[in-house]
This record gives sequence, structure tokens and C-alpha cells, in this order.
Amino acid sequence: MKRDMLEACVFATVLCGFFGIILKRNLVMKIISMDVMSTGVVAYYVLIASRNGLFTPILSNANKGNYADPVPQAVILTAIVIGFSIQALMLVGVMKLARDNPTLETHEIERNNAP
Repeated sequence: MKRDMLEACVFATVLCGFFGIILKRNLVMKIISMDVMSTGVVAYYVLIASRNGLFTPILSNANKGNYADPVPQAVILTAIVIGFSIQALMLVGVMKLARDNPTLETHEIERNNAP
């Protein structure tokens, strides 16, 4: 029951980020929505990977047992770093757009740059 509620909250986070990307008109809000969606995906991956009865291979005193695979942890750390760098790159792009446009609203930028 508790796990189902956590899974529903994680899916709600992903959907909030997804709809924010689609519905928001401000570019900074779109970037924040993408970060929220990315956080939800990472949280879902962690929720799925967490299971009872697994031991850490380094800190466990148990001689026999099921050990947690460290590869998914490395993948999640890599996803977090890549997400951060993409977010920084998009913010630099928005800063360059802000030099030429008085607003960060997408429809205004499209209207100003239309041929």
C-alpha cells in the first residue's frame, strides 16, 4: 500500500514536469519543468531498484546473501550529472536569447523572429 502511494507520487511528479514542458510559455519555466520531470524519472528508478533483503557489497558483514548491484547506482549518478549539464546548457541558451529579445515568452520570440 505504501509503495503504491510512493509510485503514484513519483508518476504525478513526472506528469507535472511533462505538462509543464508542454503548457508553460516561459522558457525558464520549461527548463524547470524538464528538471522536475527528470527528478521524477530518477526517483522512479530508485523506487524500482530498492528491494528488501539486499545488502551493500562493501559495508555488509553478511558472508552469504543477496547483494545489491552497484551498476544501477552508477547509472543514476551519471543521469544526474548529465541532467545538470543539459540544464546548464539550456540556461546559457536562454541567456543568449534574452540578449536579443525583451521577453522569454515563446510565442513572442517566435513572432519577433518570423520571416
